[in-house]
Amino acid sequence: MDAPSETGVVHPYWPRDLLIPSYVANDRSMSEILAFLFSVSGVFLLITWVITGQKGDYGSFGIWRRLAVCWFAVCGFIHGVIEGWFCLFYHIIPGDQSFLSQLWKEYSKGDSRYVIADNFTVCMETVTACLWGPFSFWAVFAFLTNKPYRYVLQLIISLGQLYGAVLYFFTEHRDGYAHSELGHPIYFWFYFVFLNVLWIVIPLMLIVDAWRQLSAAQTVTDQKRSQKTKGH
Repeated sequence: MDAPSETGVVHPYWPRDLLIPSYVANDRSMSEILAFLFSVSGVFLLITWVITGQKGDYGSFGIWRRLAVCWFAVCGFIHGVIEGWFCLFYHIIPGDQSFLSQLWKEYSKGDSRYVIADNFTVCMETVTACLWGPFSFWAVFAFLTNKPYRYVLQLIISLGQLYGAVLYFFTEHRDGYAHSELGHPIYFWFYFVFLNVLWIVIPLMLIVDAWRQLSAAQTVTDQKRSQKTKGH
């Protein structure tokens, strides 16, 4: 339920006394916004899935590796485009009616720190958009072309994502979950919790995977070095 702030501007955000004098209500529905987000993400996933299903110089990917590459493709879109928009236009989003600004105003119902350009969210999203967006697309390229540094990229990106997501949840926890309607099935549990916990669970899995791959490669290198030493 929308509530007026002290300035008389009606908005749907928590806490209810939040001051957002420039706020203009969305003219796009929740379903339109979510349909755009998930359909475009789905296109990135589908195209990458098809590409990784073809045999190339890298041989054939297994299902797990194909899913990992698809994840990086979707991350490239979300970090580079969606979060990139926020880091460029955070100062006008409350009153802007561009589609991506409306997307952020909708998401802010689950975390109003975005609609007030909270210092942490601006800094965190700027790092995410400028680093993890391009790096994610680079990782897709690295896996498709069988670059030797592909697992190094996987490890770096996943560590960055995990660190950002942990700070995201921890800072809001310290604020007492004041920026959302605690317990709301869509705004709190879906927008705030589910959509963000993905960047904890999946990066953790990819960190373990990269650890194993890099450790195996280092083991082979150490064995070869040991054999050369014994040969002399």
